[in-house]
Amino acid sequence: MLLAPERVFKADAIAAEIIKRCTGEVTFSELIDDLAKAYTAPREKILADVGALLRGLVDKKLLEV
Repeated sequence: MLLAPERVFKADAIAAEIIKRCTGEVTFSELIDDLAKAYTAPREKILADVGALLRGLVDKKLLEV
């Protein structure tokens, strides 16, 4: 669950897993590589999906890059 002023967003399991890995200690590329390896998924698909999720969170001011 993500909390913002006067708003609450419930993250699904996949979004929560991505957000959990956004620690500021890894690059975006490293995050993508780690998820692709962990889920044995094509890197390009992970890149598109994670990019869209994180852009949405930045747009909602729930994540700072």
